[in-house]
Amino acid sequence: MRWWPRSLRWQMLAGLVLLEVLSIGLFAALLVRQQAHEVHERMMHRLAHQATSMALQATEALQQDRRTWVGLSVKMMGEAPSVAFAKVTDPAGNVLFVSAGEPEQVDLDPAERAQIPLAANGDPRVFAYGKNNWEGVKPILTGTDLRGFAWVESDHNWDDEELNSVLRSTVIFGAIWIASSALLVLLLAQSISRPLAILRQGTRALMNSTEDDGNFPLPVSVHNEIGDLIEAFNRMVASLAEQRSGLNDTLSLLDSMLANAPIGLAFFDRRCRFVRVNQAFADMTGVSLSRHLGRTLPELLMQPVAQELEDTVLRVFAAEEPVRNLELTGQGAKTGRPWTWLASAYPVRTTPEQVRWVGLIVLDASDRKRSEEALRKTEKLAATGRLAASIAHEINNPLEAITNLLFLLRNFCQLEDPALNYVVMAEHEAKRISEITQQTLRFYRQSTLPTRANMGALLGSVLTLYRGRLNTLSIQVERRFDEEMDLFCFSGELRQVFANLVGNAIDALIGGGRLLVRARRSRNWKQPDHAGVRFVVADTGTGMEQAVRERIFEAFFTTKEVTGTGLGLWVSHEIILKHRGLVHVRSRTAENGQSSGTVFEIFIPDNADLGVPAKQAVPAGA
Repeated sequence: MRWWPRSLRWQMLAGLVLLEVLSIGLFAALLVRQQAHEVHERMMHRLAHQATSMALQATEALQQDRRTWVGLSVKMMGEAPSVAFAKVTDPAGNVLFVSAGEPEQVDLDPAERAQIPLAANGDPRVFAYGKNNWEGVKPILTGTDLRGFAWVESDHNWDDEELNSVLRSTVIFGAIWIASSALLVLLLAQSISRPLAILRQGTRALMNSTEDDGNFPLPVSVHNEIGDLIEAFNRMVASLAEQRSGLNDTLSLLDSMLANAPIGLAFFDRRCRFVRVNQAFADMTGVSLSRHLGRTLPELLMQPVAQELEDTVLRVFAAEEPVRNLELTGQGAKTGRPWTWLASAYPVRTTPEQVRWVGLIVLDASDRKRSEEALRKTEKLAATGRLAASIAHEINNPLEAITNLLFLLRNFCQLEDPALNYVVMAEHEAKRISEITQQTLRFYRQSTLPTRANMGALLGSVLTLYRGRLNTLSIQVERRFDEEMDLFCFSGELRQVFANLVGNAIDALIGGGRLLVRARRSRNWKQPDHAGVRFVVADTGTGMEQAVRERIFEAFFTTKEVTGTGLGLWVSHEIILKHRGLVHVRSRTAENGQSSGTVFEIFIPDNADLGVPAKQAVPAGA
């Protein structure tokens, strides 16, 4: 096709079609706008003329005292194709005659009533009211007397039909003109679209293929600027193929390192957006790989970790120096477990003078931190055990002397009540202290076997022990338990549990209040076939925050500062586990006018096999 023009300038004449479409559209818009204006002007003049005509007919009928002619004139005006509705009103706006229906059923719109004082001067008025409604009004005068008003409402369908006629003619003309232009475009575009399609297919093949697959070089079917472009594209593909062969191995190596590295890797641009991450980093954040790209750190990570990492990335961009061994701590959104990261950031340069990205290396040190924390706790427990054993050994000797003295005092001094009761109680508590010291020395909480114990006496002895503090703080105690109820258990250890709970409740009731101690026969709320006793120790004290409530059973955690050891509830929790029981804690602080307080609910199964080691301990639910 040598005769075909070689310059794309002439082939782009197809753009004329677009110009014609725009021109026809602009012409149609201007024409419709001009016609709409003319139709509106004609409608205004027509309404004024129709209102004047009906007013003059009404005036002549009234002068001849023929009111029926007024109604006939209104009916005739309503039959006009350009009139939607006609009516005549008195000077006050009351409808006298209508073109359709009964006058009693028609009333003036507020917008129409607003025209009455404006139309009373004698000239016809045309006004708009409602939605696209136009109406003309003319006063009916006999001499100088105002007898009423003539109202004519235009039928907007009549006016729209004129515009639609113009628009239809324009659309038909435009369709014929555009169809003719489109035919010319199809003829001209073939010589342009065919080589461009070949070039597009070649470009897609280059983007989707990793090696030369036989699609190149592209055939050159035209001898114009597009043909020259295809030849240049073939030369570029040949050059890329040479370079790709040397880069493929390097890219494969880098991709394998990024994907399989056991540490988290991420790269950021200057707006702190992710440009690439590996699977290890996605596993750390708990967000899929696809959701990282193009997003910022605050969109994916929780504060303040996201803010600290973002500040680090920006600092590396600014200083162009790496930041190493940044320790970050947080809590998993799904698991709720705390984690620790060790992060290092470094600049990634594309040229010696420009830092294009910042790389981030993240190592999950959570297991190591947990191991270190467990080791510290173990060392603290071991040191506490050694100290407790030393103190218990020193206490044991004078305690034996006190026990012997109480025995002599009870049996040989002829004491009377209530002194004798106090001595008996002191001897009982001294015996319990002796048991505790023996348990401490053996690094075990109870040396005896479980027995069936009276729970009423056990709870009563605990409350009697704290009676002095309860009276001093004006704490009201509510006892709700059967004095004869028994339970197969380690009674000394359960007494220690309730002593810890009652003591903590008294510490929370610093300004007085109520203390409830309740025990009743019940069943395990998780395994209803297991019977036992449900204990409740509740107070109206200060309550606990959520963060405190989640850690109350941790060793050495305390809110009592120097007066607390952080071992009471931990030991109590271990005793409950030993009895294969359950514990549930509810607490609320005084907020928004609500009352505060704490409730410990404990279930201890009545299990005769308690002395037999369980295959699997039943955890206590907190």
